Amino acid sequence: MKRLYDPLIRHHLKAYRQMVFIAGPRQVGKTTVGRSLKGLASHFAYINWDSQDDRNLIIQGPNKVAERVNLEKARRGKLLIVFDEIHKYKKWKQFLKGFFDVYGEECQIVVMGSAKLNVYKAGGDSLMGRYFLYRIHPFSVGELLRTRSSEKEIQSPKKVAQKDFEALLRFGGFPEPYLKRNPRFSVNWQRLRREQLFREDIRDLSQVQELAQLEMLATLLTDQTGQLLSYNNLANVINVSAPTIKRWLSSLESFYYAFRIHPWTKNVKRTLKKDPKYYLCDWSLVQDEGARHENFVASHLLKAVHLWTDSGLGEYNLHFVRDKEKREVDFLVTKNHTPFFLVEVKTTSHSGISRSLHYFHKQLKVPHAFQVVFDTPYIQKDCFSYRKPVIVPITTFLSQLV
Repeated sequence: MKRLYDPLIRHHLKAYRQMVFIAGPRQVGKTTVGRSLKGLASHFAYINWDSQDDRNLIIQGPNKVAERVNLEKARRGKLLIVFDEIHKYKKWKQFLKGFFDVYGEECQIVVMGSAKLNVYKAGGDSLMGRYFLYRIHPFSVGELLRTRSSEKEIQSPKKVAQKDFEALLRFGGFPEPYLKRNPRFSVNWQRLRREQLFREDIRDLSQVQELAQLEMLATLLTDQTGQLLSYNNLANVINVSAPTIKRWLSSLESFYYAFRIHPWTKNVKRTLKKDPKYYLCDWSLVQDEGARHENFVASHLLKAVHLWTDSGLGEYNLHFVRDKEKREVDFLVTKNHTPFFLVEVKTTSHSGISRSLHYFHKQLKVPHAFQVVFDTPYIQKDCFSYRKPVIVPITTFLSQLV
């Protein structure tokens, strides 16, 4: 199934000289996207750190890799080289900097990894200015409807097939379980992915030694999805220190098991300024229906803000809003550090529009405020045409995102 990211990355390779960094969870489809680029160049090379031969080659340095891919011969055409899972190499940033500085004008470079590839300036191995990052997410409602990104954030509403929407909500957006839609396969797939994540990736690439306790923390997150998280409470349950909990949560984020969002504090009276909320990258792991619905929307919004940012449309971020009077709205999307739209998630529409949604819509002067509900059928209406808080069917709202 063609991914939304294909045309975005193809455009980069045609228009820019920087390396392409493709990051995302294990088994989200990065390798498929990378291999699909083969037709763009007359010469194509795929080098995977998980291959013993390729690993030995990378360790020998950029010049040996250039010899392997016949860079001299390829200069007569066009060379595209893909490095997969190279972040597992301790000196990967140093290697890529050296390779790009020497051979970057003679080939195009794509780097893929199942851990965060954000690189910050750090002495001699800085990659700043040498790459653009594209973050790949699981399937979303918008991606089921469209396989090309747009020059604008918000799309026209479009109806998704109910069976596809229900499968996405139940089985998650990772390609294999979503496409198979088989409960037994999904259970086995989740178990295998968890084992690979904790027993291979995190064990080998982080300094975490207490894997059993880390897995306990991961399990606790599935029960506390969308709740204000107390590091001290988690530390008491798992019997470690609060700083250790923070470090372990950072590891779970780095390997795309979970993601956190922080409260928005600007222009909010008596706001909460510390405790974040955590959501899972695979919402199908969340058993409680209300929590899964909220996680489902959170994942869609995170995908949207990442894709809009990576596409160069602006700087977008995802927050929640809560004050000391316990007024709260689940999500706030910001654009260039300014409130863009609010989202409150409800399973049913029986309760009417949340008072908190009205309150924060007025206080923050947000252009749009939505209460998305799961029990109302699709409506062919642009919900972003409203400038006041409105109740919107979940399928209508998500169809207008990516």
